[in-house]
Amino acid sequence: MRRLAHALTALLTLSLAACGGGGGGGGGGTTGQGESGMSAAAQVGQKLFNDPILSSTGAMSCASCHDAGNHHAAPDTRSVPLGATPGHEAGRQAPSLQYLKFNTRFGFAADGTPTGGFTWDGRANTLGDQASGPLLNPDEMANTSVEDVVAKLKRSTHAADFQRVFGGDILDRPADAFARLQFALQQYQLEDPDFAPFSSKFDLWRAGKAQLSDAEMRGMALFNNPTKGNCAACHVSTGIGSTPPLFTDNTYDALGVPRNPDIRANADPDRYDLGLCGPTRVDLAERGDLCGAFRVPSLRNVAKTAPYFHNGAIKTLADAVRFYVRRDTNPEEWYPTDTNGVVQKFNDLPPAYRKNVNTTEVPYNRKPGDNPALTEAEIADVVAFLNTLTDGYTP
Repeated sequence: MRRLAHALTALLTLSLAACGGGGGGGGGGTTGQGESGMSAAAQVGQKLFNDPILSSTGAMSCASCHDAGNHHAAPDTRSVPLGATPGHEAGRQAPSLQYLKFNTRFGFAADGTPTGGFTWDGRANTLGDQASGPLLNPDEMANTSVEDVVAKLKRSTHAADFQRVFGGDILDRPADAFARLQFALQQYQLEDPDFAPFSSKFDLWRAGKAQLSDAEMRGMALFNNPTKGNCAACHVSTGIGSTPPLFTDNTYDALGVPRNPDIRANADPDRYDLGLCGPTRVDLAERGDLCGAFRVPSLRNVAKTAPYFHNGAIKTLADAVRFYVRRDTNPEEWYPTDTNGVVQKFNDLPPAYRKNVNTTEVPYNRKPGDNPALTEAEIADVVAFLNTLTDGYTP
């Protein structure tokens, strides 16, 4: 009930974000519309989004991990992206940037539920804030400072365009230039319709322009059924006003996803990614009750954006659905066993925080020996429905 009530609150804020209410990064300069329909700032942002010159090695751009050809998600199925510097890799899976324009700032609802924000831990409050993270992350684009980024921008082929939009002396003021860079990258994501096309089979079905198959209809019913998949409790399947469903309530949940040995940093047995309470996010480090919680992503284009969850531990969409319904009935399928043959459930969290994992809501409210909430046939139907959320559908 808490999630369902909060979902309505979250959805009521969407229209503000859709109008640019996310703010961010700093403004100023010329913002008139060009032939593309985007402002001059957004057009510069598009160029810089795709230019690898802004990375430490000149080999990695924003688009390297957020490929327009794959719904602005990773172009491959690595657990986490490789960094610009050899031997480095990002700490988390690269999610799609599509539909993030509807996100809101991070905060706590009246009942204490964390909601909003960008990135897996919500530490960025705007798309502009989010854009600066990879630029300065030593394991991603690996620039050493704001000044380092701006020096590269100054050498780029887009420097003159950047100056025309934001002022002739802007590149001589690194702090201001970096803020305008954030703004340009944000405006590109807000203004380019490719970041929120709403062109899936599901969207056409809602408009009466396509028909769902029997399996897809069954899958949608299971997705919404609070006693079966109960997916819609977090991945809200209803829109509000003129905004179609986004398939997220933009809250946070601790799911106890298995530890992923493919992530190099996980070779250290004492290294844990605790989401809201750190280590990347630092302002909630004392909130032990939030450790292990990550943002609920949109399921739009989910069939094309494997692997899944913040650490990329689950490799296929069918297994992602299967994990939800069999995590508690058959934990041996997902977690390793110790030398005594005991399943190490929720093994990507320190034992002290495993109590934070959601074990009360359907379908997690089961125990070994219980029947899973969905059969294999029903899992296949839910996967069929999730495939209808892929944009670019042609009847």
